Amino acid sequence: MDALYVIGGKWKLPLILSLIQSPKRFNHIQNELQAISPKVLAKELKDLELNEFIRRIEEPGSPKTIVYHATAHSLSLKNVLYELGVWGGRHREVIKKSISRPL
Repeated sequence: MDALYVIGGKWKLPLILSLIQSPKRFNHIQNELQAISPKVLAKELKDLELNEFIRRIEEPGSPKTIVYHATAHSLSLKNVLYELGVWGGRHREVIKKSISRPL
């Protein structure tokens, strides 16, 4: 159940998957996940950083640029997410068969 607590919710997995693809700035993430509010995005990013799924890196310059990066810990989810996708496909087929059965 620890896993569901850490990666559960509407936005954590989409955020992790987005940052696994490439490091991004806050606005880029928000544009990619259009339905997320800035307040919720900031909270989710802090939670993911606290749980070591992402790193917040301040790049030098003026103005200061902050880029979010997936960690090796995030990359360790790839196999889990793949298996979850396979399971989801099988589950969809079970549901399709049960819907098509006559009552």
